[in-house]
Amino acid sequence: MSPSLALEVYTNREVHGTVGSKVTLSCTFWSSEWISEDITVTWHYQPDNSREMYSIFHYAKGQPSIDQTILRDRLQWVGSPRRKDASIVLHSLELTDNGTFTCDVKNPPDVVGKTSYVHLLVYEKAPARPGLILGIIIASALALVILVTILILLIRYCWYRRQIRMQRELSALERGKLHKIKESSKRSSRQTPLLYAMLDQSRKSSDKKKDSRKDRK
Repeated sequence: MSPSLALEVYTNREVHGTVGSKVTLSCTFWSSEWISEDITVTWHYQPDNSREMYSIFHYAKGQPSIDQTILRDRLQWVGSPRRKDASIVLHSLELTDNGTFTCDVKNPPDVVGKTSYVHLLVYEKAPARPGLILGIIIASALALVILVTILILLIRYCWYRRQIRMQRELSALERGKLHKIKESSKRSSRQTPLLYAMLDQSRKSSDKKKDSRKDRK
């Protein structure tokens, strides 16, 4: 006979659900042996605040069987031993369903192993998950960073536009002043010969008057 080897059974440690919804109580296993026709799957249920444990489901000889319990009309077998899956589904959850569900698998000759437990918590409304809250916080922080970045870029853009406008205005003023200086220099250059001509004419008329006075004498 082959020696018995350890068989590993895996479940989630805790499962959450809301009143009226359904929840999958996942159970998978690993066995060093080929899946035998004699494989068995057993589920037990112990309500919270109760010492009594109920057998609620049994799989043997390839046939699933739901035991006569308060959960009978709401249990569904969705497992597949060939795929090493021994999961069940509980429909129409109630607050009184809170409790511990135990999954036990035996695959002869591989029958030595520990059972696995999953605790079901049923709520009126879905509780906020820590991962969801963390995701919301991270998303809010990212949105704030993006908003601040956009605001900084907008301020810098407005400042840059203002600097360009001021430079253009200063350049325009400088060009205007330069133009005025050139115009004034042109005017002064035009007025200088005229002034010299007027002075020369004044001198000539003065000399004529002096000569006329001399002739009279």
